Amino acid sequence: MHLLNLIALPVIARLTLVIMFPLSALDKVAHWKEAMQQATSSFLPGGAILLVLAIIVETGAPVCIVVGWHDRIAAFLLAAFCAVTALLYHPFWKFDHFWSKAGEGRSHFWDFLKNFGLVGGLLLLMMGGTPMPTSVLLSHPGGATPYAAAPSPS
Repeated sequence: MHLLNLIALPVIARLTLVIMFPLSALDKVAHWKEAMQQATSSFLPGGAILLVLAIIVETGAPVCIVVGWHDRIAAFLLAAFCAVTALLYHPFWKFDHFWSKAGEGRSHFWDFLKNFGLVGGLLLLMMGGTPMPTSVLLSHPGGATPYAAAPSPS
């Protein structure tokens, strides 16, 4: 139980944070033509190279994060990927009335925010945390994280 207590929750958290990326990479492979159209829709040149790099990042970084091998570098790369994707491929601000139900910009708005939510989670992972037993988390669910509880520098 001790091993499960220390490892299961962090692995589940990492897995749920990155599970969509390998599936997204697979979708890009399966729907190459559509993915290429999106890859060439920004001002960046080299759509095919960008698409292959995206597939590599979306496949490799999540594996590194889940197994804990160079996970901080992988989290940083994936966070950068999400930020660039949000800014270049989900520019909701370019659509008139982006908030209206019929507006195309509305879906871009939510995809933009989703990407930056992932950036936040990945940056937290990159900064590292102190894994603690699930029993401690459950016994003090309102407790502060070591980061939040750290004394301020004088």
